[in-house]
Amino acid sequence: MLRSGTQTKLHVIELLGWKRSMWFDETGLKWSKPSPNLPTFESLLAYTGTCLFEGLNVSCGRGTEKQFQIFGSPFLPNESFNFSFVPQPNFGSKSPKYQNLQCNGLDLSKTKKLNSLNLDWLINAHNATSEKDEFFIEKSFNKLAGTTKLKVQIEKGLTFEEIKATWQNDLEAFKKTRNKYLLY
Repeated sequence: MLRSGTQTKLHVIELLGWKRSMWFDETGLKWSKPSPNLPTFESLLAYTGTCLFEGLNVSCGRGTEKQFQIFGSPFLPNESFNFSFVPQPNFGSKSPKYQNLQCNGLDLSKTKKLNSLNLDWLINAHNATSEKDEFFIEKSFNKLAGTTKLKVQIEKGLTFEEIKATWQNDLEAFKKTRNKYLLY
């Protein structure tokens, strides 16, 4: 899979006792944060659904103790987004987005085993924001999404299920390629 036919010597060692169905917290291994903004296993799980907020006029909780487990913005109505927080400089972010401003959003920290992308949060925030023209930080969002297609789909009003359906052919092709590399 390396470009230009580059070869490398790689020896992969299987992890004894691990099954594909297991969660990290079931392994007995000690958590080691991969980033100051992913301090807990729960923040890592939530990251799949909240990392795209980095490319929006929405805070993903940097400057709080629940990075990527919460999101919010001063532009979201508190009637629909009734969790609020005020980002402050901390170990993970020296100058967080919307520092010292109240952000209305959602707290996802109590949601159990977040393990997949959930665009419903993003779509709902887009539909509710008072600043639609400023919602997407285009260059950043498109880079995170890998394409301009997702932004266009959200702006057209597609649901998460409709968007997900457009991925199916690529997902099937990826699964076929990946199969020969799976150990478990």
